[in-house]
Amino acid sequence: MTDETRATGGTGQTEVVTRFAPSPTGALHIGGARTALFNWLFARGHGGTFLLRIEDTDRARSTPEAERAIFDGLTWLGLDWDGDAVSQAAQAERHGEVAKAMLESGTAYKCFSTPEEVQQARDAARAEGRSTNFASPWRDVPESEHPEGQPFVVRIKAPREGQTVIEDAVQGSVTWASRDLDDMVLLRSDGTPTYMLAVVVDDHDMGVTHVIRGDDHLANAARQKLIYDAMGWTVPVFAHIPLILGPDGKKLSKRHGATGAAEYRAMGYPAAAMRNYLARLGWSHGDDEFFTDEQAKDWFDLAGITKSAARLDFKKLEHISGLHIAAAPDVALVEEADGYLAATGAPPLSDDQRAAFLAAMPHLKERAKTFGELFEKAHFALGSRPFTPDEKAAKALDPDARALLGDLTPHLRNATWERTALETACGDFAAERGIKFGKMAGPIRAALSGRTVTPSVFDMMLVIGRDETIDRLKDAAEG
Repeated sequence: MTDETRATGGTGQTEVVTRFAPSPTGALHIGGARTALFNWLFARGHGGTFLLRIEDTDRARSTPEAERAIFDGLTWLGLDWDGDAVSQAAQAERHGEVAKAMLESGTAYKCFSTPEEVQQARDAARAEGRSTNFASPWRDVPESEHPEGQPFVVRIKAPREGQTVIEDAVQGSVTWASRDLDDMVLLRSDGTPTYMLAVVVDDHDMGVTHVIRGDDHLANAARQKLIYDAMGWTVPVFAHIPLILGPDGKKLSKRHGATGAAEYRAMGYPAAAMRNYLARLGWSHGDDEFFTDEQAKDWFDLAGITKSAARLDFKKLEHISGLHIAAAPDVALVEEADGYLAATGAPPLSDDQRAAFLAAMPHLKERAKTFGELFEKAHFALGSRPFTPDEKAAKALDPDARALLGDLTPHLRNATWERTALETACGDFAAERGIKFGKMAGPIRAALSGRTVTPSVFDMMLVIGRDETIDRLKDAAEG
């Protein structure tokens, strides 16, 4: 398959159409977020369409809260979809129409076997060491011999001979013997569609050209192809991507830490960093680790996706996060910080705090890996007098240090308020006292912020200004 054919799904269509189709039964899982990202990148990179479908046919487990969590997670990640989200449950009538069309064409049939009969047949097959695929006795029974008024399911009439082949853009050519594919149920006895039928009909009706999803769906692709073939529809390009494992190589679960997209937001990772990091889980572009959205859209291709599962690595995520924080515009970081505070349940910044946070940002972001670290380092700018030192800072403010700060204050009161002059004033004062400035830096840091981990003391002085600096030093000196 050529790149051009692959990009159009082999249909001759000029537009790529991808979709993300989560079930609203819980939070947006980080694996689902990565699947959505791959679909988004592929569509955007080809100037195509990225659609969102909520697979809510399981009404008992689907919840409005989970649906909102999906929307919120995708929105935070910046994965904008085209048009309105589609409800799979709302398409049930259409799914039934396709099943009826398959009955009329002879590619499906009514099966009147009861659930108990199906289970008995499977139990017997298992006991005899045979395949447990159910061989319905109703497969070839003519309509005239069907019992009246009895409940039935609609099953596909799967081929009994030959092979079913999926040309997967990631996994390569994958083959199943047709005898291993059973006559799966399309419509249940209550007339509701099964997942297998609904997915195929929706993908066809939405014009999906590429089905990019987790490789746990690979076996489903073979069974779904039977429906495409029965309806004479063009099969989309399948691309089954590797799952995400925990750092220990086992299936990702809560024991490894956060598994939901919302949790990563609350942990303080910028959305751009998450997009960058998730893109590298199972896909690569040479040795590039840090890249922008535009680069990712331009580079992303199905050929770059690996077959092997990717492992979540929090150290790499933190590294990528730090690079994105350092590279982001200051205003953008302040704006995204609002979402971080909301995610953690913290109160929003006041207008004055926002202004102070923005002013301090150039001195905060170079070494911060998360928004949490940004706010910790910004304590000097966001807090207000009197600053109560934490335990470590309090140790730096012993009586000798407090006396030193009291003596330093007059020197700063008359200094020109720019970095070189401040460095000179403090350096000259330290020389007069016969000490190195490093001995003064700790007490000054503690006085200005109440913390020991801060930006440079001179950066803090410049951000908060002369009067506030002197007032905080006096507070600390007076104890």
